[in-house]
Amino acid sequence: MSLPRIAVDAMGGDEGVRVMVSGAALARRRHDQFKFLLVGDEARIKAALENHPNMRNASEILHCEDVVGGHEKPTQALRRAKKTSMGLAIEAVKHGDAGAAVSAGNTGALMAMSKLALRTMPGIDRPALAALMPTLEEHDVIMLDLGANTECDARNLVQFAIMGAAYARIVTGRDKPRVRLLNIGTEETKGTGELQEAAQRLRDATGLALSFEGYVEADKINRGNIEVVVTDGFSGNIALKAIEGSARFVTDLLKDAFRSSLRSKIGFLISRPATELLRHHLDPNNHNGAVFLGLNGVVVKSHGSANAAGVANAVAVAARLLEENLTERITADLAELGEIRLRENGSGGAAK
Repeated sequence: MSLPRIAVDAMGGDEGVRVMVSGAALARRRHDQFKFLLVGDEARIKAALENHPNMRNASEILHCEDVVGGHEKPTQALRRAKKTSMGLAIEAVKHGDAGAAVSAGNTGALMAMSKLALRTMPGIDRPALAALMPTLEEHDVIMLDLGANTECDARNLVQFAIMGAAYARIVTGRDKPRVRLLNIGTEETKGTGELQEAAQRLRDATGLALSFEGYVEADKINRGNIEVVVTDGFSGNIALKAIEGSARFVTDLLKDAFRSSLRSKIGFLISRPATELLRHHLDPNNHNGAVFLGLNGVVVKSHGSANAAGVANAVAVAARLLEENLTERITADLAELGEIRLRENGSGGAAK
């Protein structure tokens, strides 16, 4: 299948052009149908392409020298949106010059620019940032929102659940992904009024392409018995950082333990296959590529510190969402929710 090309903000991220171009080249070696619009300083991009002959006939360069700073406020970045590599990558999606955009730059600026240029889909009030996280099972778990919206009402959470489930059907292949709301307990009486209202709406909406299974506590997110965790951006970002920090804490403890004595070093050599498997499973580069769901276009956020393999994974996420028509899936699910509301209010009646 021929895919639309992917616009890559080549200037974003901690290491910029070198890693972004290397990641795109690695993605193309894995999937030779990928094509790119590389946005950034032309001289630097051309220099980076010298090391990747497989990209010569698969990429076009859009010259731009201006870059969004890592600590720049979104309001400041918006004023220069159409002059920056990040903004021009998003504009390429808006005008149909690319099917998706990938950037490792400033998250807040990327969200602001994407929302302004692409607008939210009909039926979606706010876009959400969704990411894949490892679990004990074979499939990852999708969690949203992870920071785009610090405060959310019940309607937002229901929309996040629908978008997350559409994404999960692509990633896991399940017809009705299991969805839970992040809460401080699993009892129906726990949580804020917004959480309880969202839970009730999801229980009542039985025709949706998802299986709502109530609440989940933060310590169960990575067990692997659910596909989607829904929360507001404030709680989601805290939970994500806590999980990532715990993973680094455990791996650092293991390193220190294995270095503590000769006996420990021998033990490390014996257990190395298992520790390498653990390291691979917890490596954030292997799960890289957060998605802004709910926009009229595909925008993927790569972690700023991602290496070439991480960038390649982010590119692969963008390509898969294009191939599997994510936006069309969400539109169909929102239409189904509208039909459910109509039935609840009487045939032909106005949905409340």
